[in-house]
Amino acid sequence: MSLILDFMRCDDSVSQSIPFTNQGVSAGFPSPAEDILESTLDLNKELIRNPASTFYARVRGESMSGAEIHDGDLLVIDKMVEPFDGCIAVCYIDGEFTLKRVKFEKDYALLMPENDKYKPIRVDEYSDFKIWGVVRYCIKKL
Repeated sequence: MSLILDFMRCDDSVSQSIPFTNQGVSAGFPSPAEDILESTLDLNKELIRNPASTFYARVRGESMSGAEIHDGDLLVIDKMVEPFDGCIAVCYIDGEFTLKRVKFEKDYALLMPENDKYKPIRVDEYSDFKIWGVVRYCIKKL
């Protein structure tokens, strides 16, 4: 169940704007090239809504591979986002962190892996459990 997470606090004190075109990039047939960049994009402003409660964590493990979250991916986690049924969250249960999809039932919750090699974790009133933060983005290296 354990997941090794390297937590990092976000640094929104620096603004780094990069060129951005809002025309989209064709994933089918090529489209005519756009010579004019329309604006700039600051990834801090795009990815971080609540700077004081936002953290990054690097994924270690493959329990969420069915959700396209793989070992080495970088997560943007917001602790202020209210957990909701079906969210992917960093959870603290019985002394360990884990990354799972949260399913709320009437009297318990299930922490659902997205890989058949792993079993769901049942959370009930006897569990030492907290949803530490909700994953907002997954950044991957191609």
